[in-house]
Amino acid sequence: MELGTRKLLDRSFTSVGFFAIVLMSVSLVILLQPILARGIKSFVFRGTIEYREMMKEQFGRGNGKALARDLEEVRIARQRLYDLLDSFEEEMRRSAPAFRKQYRSDFGELEELIEELLGPRKDAREKALIRMRYGQTRWDRALIKQHHILYLVGYDYSDPSRMGKKVETPRAEFFAGTSLEPLFGILENDLGKMMKPQVVFYWRFLFDGSKDAHFFGGIWPEMLGTLYLALGAMIFAIPLGVITAIYLAEYAGRGRFVGLLRTCISSLAGVPSIVFGLFGLAFFINTMHVSSSKSVLAGSMTLALLVLPTIIRASEEAILAVPRGYKEASMSLGASKWYTIMTVILPAAMPGILTSTIISLGRAAGETAPIIFTAAVSIGKPLGLLETLSQPTPALPWNIYNLATEHEAVDEIRHVQYGMVFTLVVMVLLLNLTAVLLRARISKRLRG
Repeated sequence: MELGTRKLLDRSFTSVGFFAIVLMSVSLVILLQPILARGIKSFVFRGTIEYREMMKEQFGRGNGKALARDLEEVRIARQRLYDLLDSFEEEMRRSAPAFRKQYRSDFGELEELIEELLGPRKDAREKALIRMRYGQTRWDRALIKQHHILYLVGYDYSDPSRMGKKVETPRAEFFAGTSLEPLFGILENDLGKMMKPQVVFYWRFLFDGSKDAHFFGGIWPEMLGTLYLALGAMIFAIPLGVITAIYLAEYAGRGRFVGLLRTCISSLAGVPSIVFGLFGLAFFINTMHVSSSKSVLAGSMTLALLVLPTIIRASEEAILAVPRGYKEASMSLGASKWYTIMTVILPAAMPGILTSTIISLGRAAGETAPIIFTAAVSIGKPLGLLETLSQPTPALPWNIYNLATEHEAVDEIRHVQYGMVFTLVVMVLLLNLTAVLLRARISKRLRG
């Protein structure tokens, strides 16, 4: 090949590689941008007076004197609104039955919406659900609830050729001419005085447990459960994977059985993860009885099987990539084959083995299907180390799915879902970064 052609090809491949890197980087930014933008709102947001009251009562945090002063100011700001509600209720009581019939259901709905926004007017500590004891704790959700109070939503189906068009009608028009009409102007103009929003940096979102199915609190049990499952999977998968790779690379040879074994390993890498979850339930829990029901131990062993093919194949390639001269030099000095493998070949192959570990660790931390049947629960407390042998745990992948699809108030806690996704992405990146730095350090030591 002529020198000019070779240079042209080199430049072409370099350009294509550079373009691929740029394309992947842009795709990653586009993918992560909404996750980062919305996930950060779990940590930094505008909290209302209801949030500060909730944090004081449920977590014991905050300045009690400042909170009492703010609560008194808020009570004064809300009193005019409550007086209008009482006045209209008295008006209904004294009016004709037709008037009561016209406004009863709509007034009841309005009172319920205001209670959801500002919290119950009377002491609600006896209510079972914590969410019913407070109004909107986040200013963005308070504005949405305010809009629901101010406007009635309907649909216009006058054009049969099109889908219904959303129409918003001011609720004040329905109560026009009544003593309740001024309420809507007060609610629109003075909501800030009634809720006193302040910027909050809630870094304890990572370390608090959840309250009332993630309406309040943080995600510490889910974070800890994810770490237990991912690291537990590596504890089982790395020794088995590396030993198998040593056997295939150094002892197995090239017989038909070994060829079939390699084919089976490659096939396992493509099996859907839900199949591993069902296998883990049937084998580890129902047959081997590693635990009486779901547990972190059973989930870790299932995840280990999931990532085992990747570790085996990558580790085998890393061992085969070690120069043959290393092995010959060691054995020529009288070292045994096993001693040569342990002291010469494995250290030289360690960067490649760590690469497979990095890939597998990220996958184990983010898998949902294998832990549904073996380890994950929707709500739970942080587990101690010994409890992982017999107890299930919340985990970020499963709880993200669960909150997004099965929670009764999915829109109310959307920030928690994105906060979990944001945390999971950062956690996987940090785990991978740690492994990459460890691999770089080992490679540097090997180069001397």
